[in-house]
Amino acid sequence: MTIPRINFREPQVIVRAVLGVLLLANLITAVFAFHLVGDTPADLDAQLTAVRSNLRGAQTHLNRSRTLTANMDRSREEGDKFLTSYLTSRRHTYSTILDEINKLSGLAGMKIGDYNFALPDPIEGSEDLDMLTLTAHFEGGYPQLMKFVNLVDRSPRFLVIEVLQVAPQPKGDILDVTIKLDSFVKDDKGGAL
Repeated sequence: MTIPRINFREPQVIVRAVLGVLLLANLITAVFAFHLVGDTPADLDAQLTAVRSNLRGAQTHLNRSRTLTANMDRSREEGDKFLTSYLTSRRHTYSTILDEINKLSGLAGMKIGDYNFALPDPIEGSEDLDMLTLTAHFEGGYPQLMKFVNLVDRSPRFLVIEVLQVAPQPKGDILDVTIKLDSFVKDDKGGAL
């Protein structure tokens, strides 16, 4: 069997070739028109919706992160302000606390007796904060004691009454008072106590 030779100069062959090219072009156009290759408009809409949703989520996360960062900065500033206002520096601890106790006892009408400072204890979890304990003895009446406790509570120094022992004296309305106060010391990076 022999293969017939095609003569490209005959009009029938040319018409068949042109029809074949047009059929191929129609098939290619149909593939793109019916989205047989690539994404359909519904797929593209779904992708756009997903991207918009992800963008909203990312913007919400960004805004939340900005708010948290602002809160952390404000907390750090307020913490530093608290440490500066209410804690004594290591360099001036003893004199500051003793002056404060003398001032408060004078305002309350309590007579201060002997006092004793314990060595500062480091506060666990902090590198530059210590707790200093002062044990002091006072004499005075019940109203003076109440006023003294109230003044300690409102003191510009952060003082905590750990122990309060009261014993009456045999001479009337006078009380013997022993108070154990805790104060907090910050390291000022400059010197010893």
